[in-house]
Amino acid sequence: MRASVWLTLRLALLAFLIFPAAGCSTLPQTDAGGAPPLRSFEQLPEEDKIHMLDVKDSVEGFNRGTYRFNYYFDEYLFRPVVKGYEFIMPNYLEDRVSNAVDNIGEVTNLANNLLQFRFKAAGITLSRFAINTTVGVAGLWDPAESWGLERQGEDFGQTLGSHGVGNGSYLVLPVLGPSNLRDTAGFVTDTAAFTLAGPPAWVNNPAVTVGYNATAAVDKRHRIPFRYRQTGSPFEYELLRTLYTLKREYDTKH
Repeated sequence: MRASVWLTLRLALLAFLIFPAAGCSTLPQTDAGGAPPLRSFEQLPEEDKIHMLDVKDSVEGFNRGTYRFNYYFDEYLFRPVVKGYEFIMPNYLEDRVSNAVDNIGEVTNLANNLLQFRFKAAGITLSRFAINTTVGVAGLWDPAESWGLERQGEDFGQTLGSHGVGNGSYLVLPVLGPSNLRDTAGFVTDTAAFTLAGPPAWVNNPAVTVGYNATAAVDKRHRIPFRYRQTGSPFEYELLRTLYTLKREYDTKH
């Protein structure tokens, strides 16, 4: 099911890329080696607009500025670090790191499944954690997946959404990227709970906590295929805003 929704979102992205290029003679040319295109979708003549999903964006000026900052941060700092990690680490070890990070993250998944009263999913998550921590050697391998126990990823933003809390305004967070008011509150809550009651609190060693957080951040970026400017669209900001909102709506309902 999740594979089908990603296919839908990719097709939507393709449509957004093709239609403006085919129907708008006023589109600016983009330079694949330059900064993100700065032209706003709202600047187009009304007859040239392709109407996207209506997303509340009440702090758009701040968001666009943060989007530009994230481009430079990602291009000149974060991605070089990730590329260094990928150069040093064999693919086999990268997979072991990803599995371990996911296994530790099951603590957050378990808490949010329980808060959403998804008790079957909570049971699967608890089983996955027990199996992968033992048979999977501290989560370095994921035998639970091959045994039919799929990961039940949930966060507190989804928990709030499942209880009727709306998205609120769209937000672009520094470094972290697309979000909204609800998901930002959820991220802060998940992070605080994980730090105070999760595995970092069990270890109670600041050096270990910092090392884990840095490794998890690099691993997460390593697994995200998106690259700024890769779309080639002058309206990449709007594309990200639309696709993020669609994905989170799907995540909350499933």
